[in-house]
Amino acid sequence: MQWSESLSVGVQLIDEQHKEWFAKADALFEAGKKGQGKEYVGEMLQYLDSYTRKHFADEEKYMLSISYPGYEEQKKAHTAFIAQLQKIKEDYEASGGSLGTILGANKMVIDWLVKHISTMDKKIGEFAKQNNK
Repeated sequence: MQWSESLSVGVQLIDEQHKEWFAKADALFEAGKKGQGKEYVGEMLQYLDSYTRKHFADEEKYMLSISYPGYEEQKKAHTAFIAQLQKIKEDYEASGGSLGTILGANKMVIDWLVKHISTMDKKIGEFAKQNNK
């Protein structure tokens, strides 16, 4: 799954980070599919986790800067997703680097991203546009 214009939030910083996020999730999926080493896939998972935390922090900072009313709901969703990513990392390690674990994890990540961007993040862009922020 690649980022597409239909997922645009309309806020350049957020859209650029979402594009990067999709690229990294896709790279992780490809690494798993190609049976690349456990260490490499582990590094990709770690990078995805770090990037997710950075993106959420940037997005939350932006929401606060425009006094976005849905901030608390977004923050809860972000916290829950970080916990899911942590579980994926733990499951991957516990499985000894199972391909099935990484493929299932990738599907969860992409599904969550598409749903979250489509239902929650787009509202940030709409709010910013309506309020000329």
